[in-house]
Amino acid sequence: MRRALDAAAEAARAGEVPVGAALVLDGTVIAVAANAPRALCDPTAHAEMRVIRAAAETLGRDRLEGADLWVTLEPCAMCAGAIAHARIARLYYAAGDPKGGAIEHGPRLFGQPTVHHRPEVYAGIGEAEAASLLRDFFRERR
Repeated sequence: MRRALDAAAEAARAGEVPVGAALVLDGTVIAVAANAPRALCDPTAHAEMRVIRAAAETLGRDRLEGADLWVTLEPCAMCAGAIAHARIARLYYAAGDPKGGAIEHGPRLFGQPTVHHRPEVYAGIGEAEAASLLRDFFRERR
């Protein structure tokens, strides 16, 4: 989670919503990414999407079976869908997102019968630091 939190802090410094992600396979960090929708003019450039793309390219495959995804904020529906399609084994996230999350909030995507792959989910790891990054970021913009 440390790598994801550091990426989130980098995103904040760049003016992006502070979300970071790291993908780990067999104990090795394969990719780390931060939110970059504004910088890339791409609404799909969430940290999770970027880290999944980078890991898939690095590994040369579209399925990331056995991988762990560490992210600082509860994934949205788009990212949760990508996590399922990538067949990620375990999802660890820091802060819940009552407004935009899709794991324990909103559509609760992994509980839907049409989702064929459901990762193990672990929430609250690094929550205080991730929530602080988000609060500080939005406080400065209000």
